[in-house]
Formats: sequence, C-alpha cells, structure tokens
Amino acid sequence: MEGDFVKINPWLIPFSWIYGAGVNIRNFLFDWKILRSKSFDLPVISVGNITVGGSGKTPHVEYLIRLLQDKYRVAVLSRGYKRRSKGFILADAKHRTEDVGDEPYQLKKKFGQIHVAVDADRCHGIETLRSLSETKDTQVILLDDAYQHRYVKPGINILLVDYHRLIIYDRLLPAGRLREPKESKSRADIVIVTKCPQDMTSMDYRVIKKALDLYPYQMLLFSSIDYGRLQPMYCGGSRTLSSITKKENILLLTGIASPEQLLLDLQPYTKNITHLSFPDHHQFTNDDLETINTTFAEMPSPKTIITTEKDAARLFGMKGLNEQTRHHLYILPIKIKFMQEGEEIFNQKILNYVRENTRNSGLAQEQDDNQPQDSHHSGNGIRTISFRNN
Repeated sequence: MEGDFVKINPWLIPFSWIYGAGVNIRNFLFDWKILRSKSFDLPVISVGNITVGGSGKTPHVEYLIRLLQDKYRVAVLSRGYKRRSKGFILADAKHRTEDVGDEPYQLKKKFGQIHVAVDADRCHGIETLRSLSETKDTQVILLDDAYQHRYVKPGINILLVDYHRLIIYDRLLPAGRLREPKESKSRADIVIVTKCPQDMTSMDYRVIKKALDLYPYQMLLFSSIDYGRLQPMYCGGSRTLSSITKKENILLLTGIASPEQLLLDLQPYTKNITHLSFPDHHQFTNDDLETINTTFAEMPSPKTIITTEKDAARLFGMKGLNEQTRHHLYILPIKIKFMQEGEEIFNQKILNYVRENTRNSGLAQEQDDNQPQDSHHSGNGIRTISFRNN
C-alpha cells in the first residue's frame, strides 16, 4: 500500500521542528525575493524530490533524454553527489565515478551523444554550458536533483514522490525523511508518483490524488518501474527475468537508497534471495569485494548475482572480484512507464514547452550574435550500459 515504507522516529520530532524552521526561513527569503532565482532564455527542466533517498530520479531523467535527444541538443546538469572533485566538470570518456559521481557517469556512458556536466552551483553550471565552445549548442538543460536548488528558476519543475514513501505520511528530518515541508510541493508544475504497483485500482488513484491535494495548475501523473533484460557485466549473454527459476539463488547487490521495491519485484521469480545492501552511493572497498566473493561462493547452485546500473558504474574497473563472481554478475536496467495513459499527456507537455522556448532561445541568441563584439552577456527504446567494451 502507499506509504508503507515510511518510518517516523518520534523522539527526534523536536529536532525536526528546529530543522523545519531553518528550511522555512530559507524558502521565505526566496518567496519574498530577498534571495533571487535566476531564469534562463532556454528550456530548463528540473527533476527532483523533497525526500532523502531514491525516488527514481535517474530513470525519469533518462526518459526525458530519450524523449528529447533526437530533436534537440540535450545537456544534463547534476551536482555530482559524492564526487571527489570540485567545480564545473564536463563529463567525457576519461572521467570516472570519483570525478563526476555515479549517476552522471552512468548517464554519459549510456547516452554518449548528450552533454553531461556537474557543478554544485547550478547557475554557474548553466552559464558555463552556454559559453563553452563544445557545449554552446545546448538547446535544453535537464537539472538532476535540483528541487531544493532555488537559485535557478526552471521552466518546468517536476517533483517525484515515491508511492511507498508518500510525503503526506512523512515528517521532516531527522524524525522522517523530508528535506522540506510537504507544502513545498506547491512549487511543482508536474508531480509524479513513482514506483507504483502495476495492479493499482481506480480507487487507489483517487485516494492518492485527494490526499496529495494539489493545486489546479499542477499536473499529477503516476509511473511504475519497467525492467529490461539482465545484462552481463563482464561475460556471457543477456537473459530475461522470467528465465530465473524458482530454485535459483539470487545474490542481490545494492548500494542505493531504496532497494525495497527491487527486492519485492524479484520475489515472484524466486524466494531464494540473499541481499547485500550498502548505503546509497557507496564506494566499494576491497573488503566489500571480498565479502561479495565469499557470500556468493557459499550460496548453493544454481546462482546469479544481480545489481543495479548505478552500482555497476562503481564496481566496474575494480580488481577484487574473482572469476566466479564476474562470470555470474548481471546488471538489471530499468526504465519508467507512465500509467493511466499519462505518457501522451507528459510527452505533449514537455515537447510543447521545449518547442516554444527553444524558438525563443534561438531568437535571443540571434539578437546576441548581432550585438557589438565588446558587449558583455552575463526516443523511446531502452539502452543499457556496456561495460565490457569501455
């Protein structure tokens, strides 16, 4: 049921009041124009959430990339969470997860034709993308995990809400997992309830719609997870999830914020699942790799290791996995699927916005090009990462 993964620590609620006071003051400063949000003359779409942990941002960003990349020059700008570098970096083939973060690394490997950049200062990142010779052809920018970054005013603000962690049932940090009060949902143009079960009823949709209590100008959509074929990380051929037998033993290896849904989705295929769960964005160590080797070796055959694309990005290139582990290690790619015919509604909303504002951006650029030289100006098929050939 919706909200079934929400856990509140009642003894921490007083600290949530203090945290909430700080967040509210910051939001008021933006609402009262004391702190300024900057708009840009090209389409900017933000995808984010107001909770700590995964709500499906990366697969929704990938959906937008597939939707736009054949018609427009797309750039993704992320802060590059947990990277060891500073400032603006334009991702390319030589960069590793330590340089740009695991999600930007994954996106660049998967969609090599788009620009992927990281910068904690999103305004500076957008300005740099527009000024660099290799990225000045950018026509639309996707901001990954930027709902709290209010210094940029996106043209479309997309808020993701995990079906299993609905914000209406949650509390502010540290008692709950909300980074902002649930009232902050009012800034969203589109709210997408993610990770929905496939068997939702009409009543389920109505209950959630009423509970979220959105404004008339806000669009509410629902999406679910759609799994692709298991892809071998090192050797062998791909296979379907349906090829997993009831007797097969699965070692599920995750370093993501919310692995519960993945665990639930694998259980119809086999109940024999051993879960090695690491923290979100975990940087694997040699001791971790030895734990993986040992755990897998102790499992009875037939057996398989399944991990996520994000975890594969951090595992690839490490030397500690033994031959048996490497031979049985598969990546499970995911994409999102809209429910209740939401795909057509969402696509039309995005494409209309980008089309109209790309035209305006082109006019602005043409006017800029006519200024004196000394003027100052501040698809839809799934594709998976191939690690074996990189």
